[in-house]
Parts: sequence; C-alpha cells; structure tokens
Amino acid sequence: MNETKNKNNIKNIIVILIAIFIGMGGMYALIYFFPIITETTKTKLEKDVTITDTGIADAVEKVYDAVVVVNTYINNKPYASGTGFVFRTDGDTAYILTNNHVINNADTVTATFTDDTNVKTEIVGSDVYSDIAVLSVPKKNILTVAELGTSESIRLGDTVFAIGAPIDNAYSWSVTRGIVSGKDREVEVELTSGNTSTPMVVNTLQTDAAINSGNSGGPLANSNGEVVGITSIKLASEAIEGMGFAIPIENALDIAEQLINGEEVKRPYLGIGMLDVAEAYYTRDYYNLIKSANITSGVVITLVEDHSSAALAGLKEEDIITKVDGKDISSSAYLRYYLYKHKAGDTMTLTIIRNNHETEINVKLVTK
Repeated sequence: MNETKNKNNIKNIIVILIAIFIGMGGMYALIYFFPIITETTKTKLEKDVTITDTGIADAVEKVYDAVVVVNTYINNKPYASGTGFVFRTDGDTAYILTNNHVINNADTVTATFTDDTNVKTEIVGSDVYSDIAVLSVPKKNILTVAELGTSESIRLGDTVFAIGAPIDNAYSWSVTRGIVSGKDREVEVELTSGNTSTPMVVNTLQTDAAINSGNSGGPLANSNGEVVGITSIKLASEAIEGMGFAIPIENALDIAEQLINGEEVKRPYLGIGMLDVAEAYYTRDYYNLIKSANITSGVVITLVEDHSSAALAGLKEEDIITKVDGKDISSSAYLRYYLYKHKAGDTMTLTIIRNNHETEINVKLVTK
C-alpha cells in the first residue's frame, strides 16, 4: 500500500514539474513573439511638414548676367564704384540703370559684365533728386536684359534678393537674400550733385537683404527674377541691422525714360530760401522768431524770389511753413518731398505761421 502511495506521489510531482516547464515555456514564447504586451506604451506625435522652398537659383540666373560693375574715373584715375543693370535696348544701344551718386563727379564711367568684358559707357543723363542715372553701351557687348516687375503688387514678407559689387569690387556679383520688410518708407538722405549735398526724403522699399557699400545701383529682384527696385541706401549704425532700402522700379523708370528721351526732368518750383526751424533756432536772426512762435519743427522762409510762385501767392520772409497739404513737415527735406509729388499747374496748400498766427495759403505751382 505504501508502495502504491509512493508511486502516486512521484506521478504528482512529475505532473507538477511538467506543468511548471510548460508554463515557463509558454511565458517565454509569449514574451518572445509578443513583446509589446510586456513593454511600457510610448506615444510619439509627429507633425507633417511640407517644404516648398527649393532656393532662388533659377531666379538669380535670370537677372545675373544683366548686372554690371560700374567703375568711375576722374582724370583717368579710379574714383568710385557701384553696380548697375541692363534694363532696356533700342536698336544697337543698350541702357544701364544705376544711381546718380554712383557716377557723381566722374568724367569716365565703365561697365564690367559677368564675362569680364569691360566697356566704356556714355552718360545718357542723371537726376540728383531721384538719385537715378542712365548709361549706354553698344548692344553687342551685353549678355542679357533684366526682366522688370512691379513693386506695387509685392507684399510684406515676399522673398527678394540683391546682386551687387560690395566692398570696392572685391566680391562682385554677390547675391544676398531677404524679404520685403516695408513699403513706402520715407527715408531722409543727403543727395549729392557735384560737391553740393541736398537733404531729401526718398520713398523706398525696405528689405533685410544685405546691402553694402558698392551695391548701390544694383537690382532688387523678386523670387521670379523680376527687378522691383534699385538698391540705393543703407542705414549704418551699431543699433541697426538688416535695414536696406531700394527705389521702387516704377519711380526709377519714370525718370529714366525722360533722360533717354533727352528731356529735362522738371519739378515744381516755389522760389524761396529755406532754413529748418531746428537750425534757425540757434541763429541770431531767427532765434526770437522761433521762440515766440513756440514751435520745434518746420521751415523758415529766408527769402522770396520776385515773380515766383511763392511771391504770387503772398508768401513772405519769416513766414514759417509747418504743413504741406495738411501733412506736418519737420524739415526742408520733407517740404521738397511733398512739393515734388506735385506737377506744374497743381495747387499746393501751405500752412504757415505769420506773426504767431496760423493761416493757410494756396500756391499755384510752376516750373523754374
């Protein structure tokens, strides 16, 4: 009987051992073939991003060979350099746009093309107040003509790029890229004609594309390779970075066409001498006038030419102009800016202070 009992115990032990081995094998198989069940669940969120920017190389190629390095000379000695671009052809002649300040004072101007061909240019004409100049070269020398666009349809944030010759030709045909940062920016600058500087306000496009010395006169183009402006001005200051400016192409073309046609660029003429209030305040002649008027900005009339628009309208010496067509003016630069928005025959309204009383005078404008 004990023998039978022992046999049964052995059988039970064997069954238990077999069950344990089967269970361990099953657990191993479960872990091996289905590991995710035994792992901690982790969730990863991914965002689908579509990258559409493939660069602007094609756009650059469209305008690149139209860009020239402009070098100027006085008495056969190198004087200054800048940039320009071929924008038009007519018969056997090709025309180059650049800035007036690039060629100012020069007696010889050359254009160097991307194939290193250097050609002496003819100065067709220039205009100090728009800072536009036109040069001409034989058509056979050019490589391509820049395609012109419009600045009117361009939007803030649109991609633009500049091509130029910064730092005295050391990095000619450099391409810099940015966006349109602002439109209709009124920038006050000193424009030069000969050895005379005149303060002016220029309407511009603003961009953060790098514009350095030597870029002046070069194209600012959109992502289609169409020229929308002429790079002209850079604000230089330790506190300012990435602020470049360009003359809208429409404004440049209007002046260029007049120069090519041999026309004098005519603007309205007031016939007055001017001194900014900010400067007049520190002069003996006008200190008391400014102090009694209790103003800090505007323009003092220092003389009125006989038979001029100003004289016929009744303007007098020591009148202080504070507004043009209802817009405040801080200086003679802004007075010229609003004046040159008019044409001969227009009537312009000036707000003046005379004997400490404010009044308005309408001026019928003529050209000089």
